Amino acid sequence: MVYRLAFAQMKNKNDADDVYQEVFFRYIKKKPEFENPEHEKAWFIRVTINCSKTNLKSFWITKVCELDDSFEEKTVEREDLSFALKKLPKKYNAVLHLFYFEDMSIRDIAKALELSESNVRIQLTRARRKLKEILEKEQYL
Repeated sequence: MVYRLAFAQMKNKNDADDVYQEVFFRYIKKKPEFENPEHEKAWFIRVTINCSKTNLKSFWITKVCELDDSFEEKTVEREDLSFALKKLPKKYNAVLHLFYFEDMSIRDIAKALELSESNVRIQLTRARRKLKEILEKEQYL
């Protein structure tokens, strides 16, 4: 779950590996005690989101240049839904991932991301709409 969420946030394997490692480093360092499995899951989700945000602010991430349009992406990646998910803004990516891939309720997502339930519903709606636009633009729909 931690790795999938880190990958959804970071959008590439190497950065997701860094986040994954940092989350478990913090787990080992702090040795938190959990009231129940839900509390443990919420802790891992919150720490993963926080580590992802921290990583995204780093110099190496913010100073990366995009390749120009002449670079052709792999056709295998274009056919995958993950290609479209990578184009979504981070806030939409997080709610979609937690809702569909982690089977979390809107209430649980709101707690994990420290948002209101109505805000989570709005972000889910906007994320679905944006994902549909991306897929139509790429001619998948």
